[in-house]
Amino acid sequence: MGSSSTGGQSSSGGFDLSFKILLIGDSGVGKSSLLVSFISNAVDDLAPTIGVDFKMKTLAVGGKRLKLTLWDTAGQERFRTLTSSYYRGAQAIILVYDVTKRVTFTNISDVWAKEMELYSTNQDCVKMIVGNKVDRESERAVSREEGITLAKELGSLFLECSARTRENVEHCFEELALKIMEVPSLLEKGSTTVKRNILKQKQEHQTQTGGGCCS
Repeated sequence: MGSSSTGGQSSSGGFDLSFKILLIGDSGVGKSSLLVSFISNAVDDLAPTIGVDFKMKTLAVGGKRLKLTLWDTAGQERFRTLTSSYYRGAQAIILVYDVTKRVTFTNISDVWAKEMELYSTNQDCVKMIVGNKVDRESERAVSREEGITLAKELGSLFLECSARTRENVEHCFEELALKIMEVPSLLEKGSTTVKRNILKQKQEHQTQTGGGCCS
């Protein structure tokens, strides 16, 4: 499992809130590319994720400093052996499809929404459906209106974006973070995580500096 951290302060004490966001969807829809585009402003063609990867990003939204832990999951079923643990504690879930491949859109409701319903542990979890690859407009197979309709059916936010051109990428995560902060139970969990991390750091510091005394 790889991880990377960019921007902001490395200490948990530098954040007001900490949120876990999960990305799900078919293989090849651009989940990893969305994260790379968001975190590093780079645009890469990436190999399929094996199992799960996670990245961290600091973000200032709504007057708060946030630490986002972004979980990037494999779309291929043979890699999905830890499904329930992916979902545990996630405050938000992004369901990604490719606007040029209709099957990836129908699988949002046929596969991913059902899995989310089965495994999500936060009843108030914020959901967002994201149609990626709008830079390939001439190949579009799913209309924006269809995406909006499905999002309404699933009680989700909706956005179209392009990891390649970075269109709407930052807006996607900012809007999601703002929505999480509107839900009291999720806000409380995000705040508790930060407090727990600060306490853990203090305990580790005391241990390292020899908090006890010797005879």
